Amino acid sequence: MKIQQIRNATLVVEYAGKKFLIDPMLAEKGTYPAFPNSLRQDQKNPLVSLPTSIENIIQNIDAVIVTHLHSDHWDDAAKEALPKEIKIFSQKEEDATEIRKAGFQNVEVLQEDTVFEGIHLMKTKGEHGRGEILKLAGPVCGVVFKHTNEKTLYVAGDTVWYEAVQEVIETQKPDIIVVNGGDNQFLQGGSLVMGKDDIYEVYKAAPNAKIISVHMEAINHWTLSREELKRFINEKGISSNVLVPDDGESYSF
Repeated sequence: MKIQQIRNATLVVEYAGKKFLIDPMLAEKGTYPAFPNSLRQDQKNPLVSLPTSIENIIQNIDAVIVTHLHSDHWDDAAKEALPKEIKIFSQKEEDATEIRKAGFQNVEVLQEDTVFEGIHLMKTKGEHGRGEILKLAGPVCGVVFKHTNEKTLYVAGDTVWYEAVQEVIETQKPDIIVVNGGDNQFLQGGSLVMGKDDIYEVYKAAPNAKIISVHMEAINHWTLSREELKRFINEKGISSNVLVPDDGESYSF
């Protein structure tokens, strides 16, 4: 498999001969207002440019996975750029309905036993924060990829560390785990996605896996930088286990 970090949570995953685009936010730098009640109110989103052209990103994509409909995971630029007949997987029927309203004709709700072109896709649970903020953030999902010719991949999505993530790791035994690790926060309510301590918990649950931290430094409410995370994993002695890609960087496994 090949995993390319595009920007924020947007990934291109080549797996068992098929190419997946995950959580496409494809707008130009500064297109959208800052998320309110959070840091960097003077900076519009996304904070950084795409590392390559939209045409390069969506070229030869076989399917799109949208873990939830927040604008930093599924934006107007993606709706405009993607062909309306492309296969799209969503987390629930309400999301599928919204995606269809944007003109997409081939939308399917992910299940725990979805199969696409011989690849097993398993929807996983996530919690987009802790406590009261969960009600505001709404439901999210992750996805596990399995195929006899590939290592098992777990893309956790917008979730903090909690028991359901540990359960996926224990039952599915992923070789590669992608976490959203920018510790994004509003001024109240705590972490919305994983911070460094969450990522360390993932490592302890899966010490033999490669962990890739994405969703960093691209949206105004991030609080954990790549450099701080790199210092942390160096101090913990796990820098060979936890990878912190720059935008555009890719890994093959």
